[in-house]
Amino acid sequence: MKKTAILLAEGFEEVEALTVVDLLRRADIGCDMVSLEAVRVTGSHGMIVTADKTWPEADFEAYDALLLPGGLRGTGRLVADGRVADQLRRFQETGRLTAAICAAPTVLAAAGILKGKRAACYPGMEDKLREGGAEACFEPVVRDGSVITSRGLGTAIPFALELVSYFLGQERADSLAKAIVYQQ
Repeated sequence: MKKTAILLAEGFEEVEALTVVDLLRRADIGCDMVSLEAVRVTGSHGMIVTADKTWPEADFEAYDALLLPGGLRGTGRLVADGRVADQLRRFQETGRLTAAICAAPTVLAAAGILKGKRAACYPGMEDKLREGGAEACFEPVVRDGSVITSRGLGTAIPFALELVSYFLGQERADSLAKAIVYQQ
């Protein structure tokens, strides 16, 4: 079974995080919600989520992917926490997947993960991707090797389905899309 971690920082975008967790778990891909700080994390719209683990409890070597939801405040906290950039670089160095949606691809850019890669982000943040050496793209979801990025809340389902496709193939992603009545 593949195993992923999605990082939750105060101010994360709830729909972007929970849609990914839900669809990965429906596909039988493990997805731990890992909080940077406390077990209870408040999202950008005041929803309180109980993480599965806090940072010190997470065994990052056991994960096949590191995922980042957006949300401006949450993204700011992810960028400011040096542990996140270090871990992202470790994942890339070992060929494991890194993925981010909305404002969070800027965290990948700041960590140097997007140099020479195609990437998408929330509209208006493309300059931050370019500063990190990326080619800014405007498709809903962009996959470039072991990096997947997406534009925002409205692309959360196709983003999650691309993660499923990455691990289990397009047929499994299409089957899941049909099961949740998602029409592309």
